[in-house]
Amino acid sequence: MTATATTAHEDAAMLLDRLGDRSIVFVGLMGAGKTAIGRKLSQMLGLPFVDSDHEIEAVSRMTIAELFEQYGEAEFRALEQRVIERLLKGGPQIFSTGGGAFMNEQTRLGIAARGVSVWLKADLDLLMQRVAKKPSRPLLQNPDPRAVMARLMEQRYPVYAAADITIKTRDERREVIAAEVVEALKAKLIASEYASERNLR
Repeated sequence: MTATATTAHEDAAMLLDRLGDRSIVFVGLMGAGKTAIGRKLSQMLGLPFVDSDHEIEAVSRMTIAELFEQYGEAEFRALEQRVIERLLKGGPQIFSTGGGAFMNEQTRLGIAARGVSVWLKADLDLLMQRVAKKPSRPLLQNPDPRAVMARLMEQRYPVYAAADITIKTRDERREVIAAEVVEALKAKLIASEYASERNLR
């Protein structure tokens, strides 16, 4: 094993020890790379990866687009909240959430109690470049999807900012962004452990 591989292995072991039974939860807008970075991080840490949207589709036996169309956004969000609550009980693991999930206060409280949230923050051009490859997204069924995305950023970014960790994502290899997530998690978890120790004194 090379020195770099040994360090990565030690980093992973240290992170897992401090994580305990909590999950690492990716939040952010559609196209931010939550699933791609989440999968890469799961490989690096040896934790299972779950996509909450896929779980919702499995539970409902419908696609996200079909759920929106048939039941509306409010019903979809209620189902999403229940699925994420269940997932949080199964930690430690890594999972990505839909763009609107973190806007639900109960979901945010659940993630705060049982997870470490990571916001993948992306600029508008990058998001539009990525979502153009998946035109079926329900919230973008609009004559001006760029204006919709800009509005979602305005509404959601102040809420996403409450996440434990913010990572500026960009047009970079997944390995690079995932490594930045690992470094941020180490800093966060070590800092919180240090604060807990000081409080116990």
